[in-house]
Amino acid sequence: MKKFLGLFLTSLVLMASAQAKDLRFVQISDVRFLSSAENDGLKKVINDVNKQKRVEFAVFTGDNIEKPSQEELEAFLKEAKKLNCPFYIVIGDRDVNKLKSMSKVEYTKILRKQIKKYKPEKPNYTFEKNGVIFIVADGAKDVIPGTNGYYKEDVLAWLDTELAKYPENNVIILQHFPIIPPAEKESYYTFKPENYLKVLAGHKNVKAIISGHFGVNNQKNFNGVEHISTAGVPYYRIIDVMDSETTNPTIWAQLKKAE
Repeated sequence: MKKFLGLFLTSLVLMASAQAKDLRFVQISDVRFLSSAENDGLKKVINDVNKQKRVEFAVFTGDNIEKPSQEELEAFLKEAKKLNCPFYIVIGDRDVNKLKSMSKVEYTKILRKQIKKYKPEKPNYTFEKNGVIFIVADGAKDVIPGTNGYYKEDVLAWLDTELAKYPENNVIILQHFPIIPPAEKESYYTFKPENYLKVLAGHKNVKAIISGHFGVNNQKNFNGVEHISTAGVPYYRIIDVMDSETTNPTIWAQLKKAE
């Protein structure tokens, strides 16, 4: 009887594990790709990520290229497409500059042309994986670019609307500029972060905000939201959302350094 009960309980545990919807993705930030350089950091990260198991997708969280030009972006994408998983793009302050014929509109057109099955038509977009909603929020400026993030009123209004669509889902926001500074570097701070925080306060579904920009590795919990910041290559993060269907999933962010 005891043996039967033990086997029965083990079966229940295995069934529960099989039914749990876990999710793994990778964050790569601040590549600052330059076609005239070796770009060893990116190459090492891609090689490392391709060895990882169960990776659903990767996201490049801004400053993907060092100089805003079509040639640089296409060269970066050629290398990024060596990943064995799909990937998404966030725009950073180094990526765009209208005066250099690289507006956000042009940047996105190139992404859609160069990446097979790339669907986003705008810098702000939403997608879903295993029941988790991912929202890409754009805080870059393509007119007079600068290192301070700026989530404009229309972006915050859009974010508020998107969050309201998914009250029962877990939401992770992907962006370049952190809202909670991971280091004391005023020239990198986000303009009026209180406006963004006010939007977050109106919703209970945001579990994490993933960003880069500062060049430091940091993780802080603020009002129940994990604010995760990752430095540039050769660093990257493996992020596990453990049981994505629960109200409060475990979010485990592993910092890696590709050798």
